[in-house]
Parts: sequence; C-alpha cells; structure tokens
Amino acid sequence: MINIFSSSRYKINKEKIKKSTDEFFLAKKIEKNILVNIAFIGKNKMKYLSLNYKNENIALPVLSFFYNEKQEDKILLGEIFICYPQAVLLAAERNKKVDEIINNLLIHGLENLIKNL
Repeated sequence: MINIFSSSRYKINKEKIKKSTDEFFLAKKIEKNILVNIAFIGKNKMKYLSLNYKNENIALPVLSFFYNEKQEDKILLGEIFICYPQAVLLAAERNKKVDEIINNLLIHGLENLIKNL
C-alpha cells in the first residue's frame, strides 16, 4: 500500500505510480502489508531536506528515508520524496516524458528502501 502526497499544481498519475510500486514489490517478493509514503515536493523543500539530512545544499531529484516501523497491521517501510521540478528538468535534458522520469526516481527510491530490509 502506498500513500501519495502532492500539490495540485503537479501533474501526477497516481494510478501509474501505484501500479509501478505494486509491480516492484511483487517482483521483489515483498509482502503486501508494507506501507510507503510518496511525496512530491518543490525545489525549496527538497533543498531544505537535502541540507538537513544529507548536508548537501542542492535540490536532489529523489530522497528516501527508511523507517521500518509497525503501524497497526502494516509496516511503514519509509518515505520517498520526489522533487517534481527536478523531474521536469531531467525529462527535458534526457528527452523523456516526465512520467517516465518520475517512475525511474520512484524505483530508485524503492530500491534504497528495500536495501535496508
């Protein structure tokens, strides 16, 4: 299960994100009671998180935090923060669709979370 948080100004395909996440967990044979929060944020918020948690004064495209905390009948694996403006820039630089870049960033964040299991 995933929770997606986003500003209305960001064009996010929530169904595609949920499908990619489900497929990722299925391929990795990870149980279904896992919960992941995914937040789409702007450059300023990402720069703040990067500076405070990684000592990097830049807006990273993606940042993940591993928790592995039990919440009722689920396990909160962690949170993934995706910087939407950075995804748009990467898409333009690589001549790709924004959805494709977001999916790549999502998979990268999920990989980082499960390596801690």
